[in-house]
Amino acid sequence: MSAIAKIEPIPIAYPDPNDFGTIRRTVLVRVETEDGIVGWGECIAMWPEACKAVATVISQGLLPQLRGDRADDIDIAWEKMRRHVWWYGEGGIASLAISGVDMALWDIAGKIADKPLYELFGGLKHKRLPANASSHVNKKGEAACVAEVVDFFEAGFVSCKLGFAKKGESNIGGDPDTDVNFIRALRHALGDEAGILVDIGNGVRWDVDTAISVANRMGEYNIGWYEEPLYPTDDAGYKKLAANTKVRIASGEREFTEAGYRRQMELGAVEVFGVDPARVEGITGFRRVDALASRFNKIINAHAWSTAITSAASLHLSLASPNTEIFEFKPFDVVVQNELVEERVWHRDGWAYPLEGSGLGIEVREDVVRRLAEQ
Repeated sequence: MSAIAKIEPIPIAYPDPNDFGTIRRTVLVRVETEDGIVGWGECIAMWPEACKAVATVISQGLLPQLRGDRADDIDIAWEKMRRHVWWYGEGGIASLAISGVDMALWDIAGKIADKPLYELFGGLKHKRLPANASSHVNKKGEAACVAEVVDFFEAGFVSCKLGFAKKGESNIGGDPDTDVNFIRALRHALGDEAGILVDIGNGVRWDVDTAISVANRMGEYNIGWYEEPLYPTDDAGYKKLAANTKVRIASGEREFTEAGYRRQMELGAVEVFGVDPARVEGITGFRRVDALASRFNKIINAHAWSTAITSAASLHLSLASPNTEIFEFKPFDVVVQNELVEERVWHRDGWAYPLEGSGLGIEVREDVVRRLAEQ
């Protein structure tokens, strides 16, 4: 029996080249068994205070609950963590904390079984998935923003997901005419076949009628989906939007729990759901949402835009799901993707292929983890 001996939350900070070197943060989780098997997970808490809170919940709350338990009894551990946080859980900091521990336990389970995680999930549903470049539109001027996306396709990507209204020098995001003109210019530059996914983003504040108008205008340029043009809990707004556009609506990136996703799926307005295993109560939580997607006939997309640890977990989950269409990559040289693991999680000729090593299928470099760690 491999019993849990240690659970260590490790807040890290690193510069993000996609946002002009802005410092991003997350919490890595290192779980070690009594016989020395190590698993890695991530809690994508992002803000300094959230990272500190997540680390506290793990070290002072979850570790005492799980120490000495079997590391491969993951369903039991997941329920135990959720029951412990009952007073302050069901989303937010608690869900982030559970996510990292659960992911690390799955990594250990795969290592114990000497199998890649996708085999523990029932095997591959896709032999490969189209590689998507997921980036922020933040360069100065429309021409520079278009040129950057063209470069992604020249580097082998077959689609792009574009976040609007981000930090930087761009005026794209918020003004409908500017935004539609950008999509028009991008379609002209890329041709008819390239996949364009639009993520309106948290920085935009539109009313429902504006969101409908922009959706239909962008829809003329064959966008693949239109993500979060309204606040995620604006149910009436999303129902009206869905009734007045043929463009697929995406949401879910800011959801935390199976119950939250069920509510949105029952509403019926959203067709594509972003799901992040470093946020949605781990790999276990992701798989439960995936089961809901099968039930409600929805598409899910792994939000894998943090470290290589989450990318690896998301890739196993995506390839083992019948409900996925693409796989997102961060198309920039960033330390938590390129240096954190021995071999970068990356596409080949525009396709995302399975990782074949046991567990997550990555070898985390602890020297890099300690170098990035915040004290």
